[in-house]
Amino acid sequence: MQEIHNEQQLMQYLKQYQLEEIFHEPLRTHMTLCHFEKCELICREGETSDYLYVLVEGKIKIFTTSAQDKTLVLCFKTPLEVVGDIEYVRESDIVNTVQAVSPVVMLRIHYQWLAALASDYAPLLKFLLKIISHKFYIDSNFSNFNLMYPVEVRLASYLLSISTEEAGSIVHEELDAFNLTDIANLIGTSYRHLNRVIQKLCADGLIERHQGLIMIKDRAGLREIAGHNIYE
Repeated sequence: MQEIHNEQQLMQYLKQYQLEEIFHEPLRTHMTLCHFEKCELICREGETSDYLYVLVEGKIKIFTTSAQDKTLVLCFKTPLEVVGDIEYVRESDIVNTVQAVSPVVMLRIHYQWLAALASDYAPLLKFLLKIISHKFYIDSNFSNFNLMYPVEVRLASYLLSISTEEAGSIVHEELDAFNLTDIANLIGTSYRHLNRVIQKLCADGLIERHQGLIMIKDRAGLREIAGHNIYE
């Protein structure tokens, strides 16, 4: 991670995303721009949370680790996204690991300055409320999605979410950790049924399974199946 001390660039990002009022002048003096290289960790699950991050450029991956030490991708996020908001409000450790998928630029401010200078500052509190409410709304939709839609739709949606245009047709650059049991648990089905659906998508020419990797062959076809993609 590289800190960038450039007030003009900081102000450009604040203006671009209409954040000037939210991060008012007393806070700005304590804000920095942080640049993360591709694959660099931004924060790690279970560690102490000290900073609020605002994603203003690039793409991040949010994932958790199972009891079997397997990685399970939850979602990908692009600007504007906030990391560390729930931890700040709950005063808790980091909930999920966040990693840069591409080169990433984030605004960063330590919790101590938020508490000292904006604990009762309405625009920031409204902003955090809106962001956190949206996350709970997404979580609620996620539960409904798993209950209401066929496994084929859920799987297509998940595969599209964990793939990136940059990575070509490879679903996920760390597919040696791809665990069908974890995926089955996430999308709410059994291992056997998930395997059958994968075989069907392979037979339909939408994906290809080879040596532990799943390759997307027909992205448009998967999007047609998935419809609204809840994982993004």
